[in-house]
Amino acid sequence: MAARPVAPVPGERRLTQVIRQIRETVVIVTVAVILSLLIKTFLVQAFSIPSISMSDTLKVNDRVVVSKLTPQVIDLRRGDVVVFKDPGGWLSPAESSFHQTGPLRVLSVALTFVGLLPHDAGEHLIKRVIGLPGDTVVCCDAEQRLTVNGTAVTEPYLRPGEKPSEMSFTATVKPGHMWVMGDNRGHSSDSRFHRGLSDGQVPIDNVVGKAFAVVWPFSRFGTVPNPPKVFADIPAADPRKTPAAPRTPVRSGTPSVTGSP
Repeated sequence: MAARPVAPVPGERRLTQVIRQIRETVVIVTVAVILSLLIKTFLVQAFSIPSISMSDTLKVNDRVVVSKLTPQVIDLRRGDVVVFKDPGGWLSPAESSFHQTGPLRVLSVALTFVGLLPHDAGEHLIKRVIGLPGDTVVCCDAEQRLTVNGTAVTEPYLRPGEKPSEMSFTATVKPGHMWVMGDNRGHSSDSRFHRGLSDGQVPIDNVVGKAFAVVWPFSRFGTVPNPPKVFADIPAADPRKTPAAPRTPVRSGTPSVTGSP
C-alpha cells in the first residue's frame, strides 16, 4: 500500500513562498540591470546640467537624455548639442571632483553605472557644435554675427541679450575635431577660452552623444533644439585651408599606459 504524501506544515509553506518571491525578485532585478546597462552602453544615457553655460536652452539641474547613436552611427551636424568628455583642462578640480562620501557615494555610483541615475558633470561637458572638421569659424562680422566658412549665421538659441561672442577669434577646425560654444556665451568657458589646448578644439572621439530631450523637471519636458535653418546655407569647407592631421611617430617596442583610465 503506497504511503500518502505528507502535506507541508503552514510554516514550511510560508518559507517556500518567501524563497520563491526572493528568487523572482532577484531574476527581475538582474534582467532590469542588464537591460539598463545595454541601453546605457549602446543607445541612451541621462545627464544632469550643472551650470548656466547652456541657458536658456538648458538650465541648471535639467535632466537630459543623450543618444549614443551620434556620432557612432549618425553623423554630427552643426548646431547639435553634445555631451563630451573633458579633453583635458577644461574642468576645474572643483568641478570634476565628487563630493559625496560613504554609503551615499557607493549607492550613487552604482545607480549611475547602470543608468538609473543621471551622470553628473564630473568629467563631461555639454556644448553646441559650431564648427566641424575643415570649417573656419570667425567672430565677428560687421553686424556682430558669427561666420562659418565666410557665411554669417543668426543664432536664435542664444540666451536673450547675449552676443555671439565678446571676444574676436578665428579658428580653422582640424580633422577629427569640432569647435563648440555654449548658448549663454557670456558665461560659457568653451572653445574660445582653451586655445592653448589643441587650439580649443575637441576630438570628436570624445563625444558621448547628442542631447535630444529634457526629461526633468516635467515642466520643461521637451526636445533640445537644433534649428535646421541656422547652418543650412554654410558652404563646404575649403580643403586647402584644413590643417593637416598630425603625424604619429613610429616607435619600436611595446607601448605603455601611464596613469588612471
